[in-house]
Amino acid sequence: MAEPVRALDVPARTGTIYPPPYAATVAGRAKRALGDLFGLNQFGVNLTVLAPGTSSSERHWHETEDEFVFVLEGEVVLIDDQGEHVLGPGMCAGFKAGVPNAHKLVNRSSAPVTVLEVGTRSENERAHYPEADMQAVKQGGKFTITRKDGTPY
Repeated sequence: MAEPVRALDVPARTGTIYPPPYAATVAGRAKRALGDLFGLNQFGVNLTVLAPGTSSSERHWHETEDEFVFVLEGEVVLIDDQGEHVLGPGMCAGFKAGVPNAHKLVNRSSAPVTVLEVGTRSENERAHYPEADMQAVKQGGKFTITRKDGTPY
């Protein structure tokens, strides 16, 4: 077993594989890949902090990976195919693989929002982005982003 850690001491990833102009959507997002620290390979666990005005992603859905989010601190707006839902501390939402309910979180408040994200890790996957000209394709555990027609950015 790896030694226990304080989650906020884990270095945050702030970059994205999104191409311009979509990368600006997630500027201000900091993800701490907690599951990686312990060698977890069946599911991922991220502690994500969204600065004011930041989105977790573009609206998307996954073909083979489940997703679950739990709000730890702050207030965030979940936008999915059913509309907008305000989530506060202690609230959660889940997204079943293969169900085309595109979703994202947006911090419209003036304070940071902290969310725990848990999701399946599939070797091969496809994520769909209905409002952006992109798709994410994972092969061998690594995502690449292309336009919807498959051409590279």
